[in-house]
Amino acid sequence: MTVKTKNEDDVEGLDENVDSGLGDYPIDTMMIRKETRTIFDVVRRIQNGGFVLDPDFQREFVWNAERQSRLIESVIMRIPLPVFYLAEDLEGRTIVVDGLQRLTTFQRFFDNSFALELGHQASLNGKTFQELPPKLQNRVEDCNLELYIIDAQVPERAKLDIFERVNSGEPLTRQQMRNCIYTGPASRWLRDEVEKPLFIEATGKSLRQKTMRDREFANRFCAFYLLGPDEYRKSDMDDFLARSLTKMNKMSESELEALSEAFRTGLQNNLNLFGNHAFRKHIPDQDRRSVVNASLWDVMSTGLARFSEADVSKREAIFKNAFYALLENHEFIDSITYSVNSTNKVQRRFELAGEMFSEVFDVA
Repeated sequence: MTVKTKNEDDVEGLDENVDSGLGDYPIDTMMIRKETRTIFDVVRRIQNGGFVLDPDFQREFVWNAERQSRLIESVIMRIPLPVFYLAEDLEGRTIVVDGLQRLTTFQRFFDNSFALELGHQASLNGKTFQELPPKLQNRVEDCNLELYIIDAQVPERAKLDIFERVNSGEPLTRQQMRNCIYTGPASRWLRDEVEKPLFIEATGKSLRQKTMRDREFANRFCAFYLLGPDEYRKSDMDDFLARSLTKMNKMSESELEALSEAFRTGLQNNLNLFGNHAFRKHIPDQDRRSVVNASLWDVMSTGLARFSEADVSKREAIFKNAFYALLENHEFIDSITYSVNSTNKVQRRFELAGEMFSEVFDVA
């Protein structure tokens, strides 16, 4: 495994070069089924909320008028279109995996939101959908789309691996995929919390919004805070993060607010103690700031979320001594640096950190 020491997000302590999640999935089990639907039917389902097609959960709509127009022209000329990949969730919704730009174009054209820009087609140029002759309107509505739908029961890592393989645009990060698949109160919670100045300051502006690395870190806090490290199984971080989002989507507004309070408490305590070195390996009085460590984030964000700012402040000197001693523990450093997603490493780093918290705050 290649250890990531620094990347565009200034992050270490991640296992991202994971093997394909398809490895132990039964080869003869159907993971994807094929359906054929007309454009009219698909757009109707989008309008009724049956298809999740929100740019916040995948990618901003970026096609210009010319590209949209050429897609509609292809439909009118009966040119076969590439297939579309969708994924079902456990709530019965269908989420767009690959084809957001094309499906959004169809929706916008049916809504008469743009006119065709086809200078070489005088009979079509400047026309909205409602201005097309009925014959061509029917041709667009009746065009068949080939849909491949990923089953909701596919294991999380396998689902994300399929997502990565089929996406034909700029590759999505795994957190962007999760944000799409588990859209709801959970995804809104992540979005809102990472936009707050406290989160941005505590993480030193080191986590990229574009790739949703910031939301991934918030997701990790929620998973370890709500489920606990004992629930981390099979060295599968994808499954663990997904289970926390599923849980959050079922939580009440008051429960989510309590989670926010805990999250902010953890952030503020770390910031008060370590300033711009929060969630980073460092030594006392270090000048140069090292990179954010995701595994250190896991134990420190959740650990200090359980104690008030006043309690932490009273024990600041004791806590710092214990923390720096922990960073000299070779077993702990190994657990936040190498093969960090293995079950043994995850549980061991929480065990060692837990001993530190218990000693400092005199709790069982």
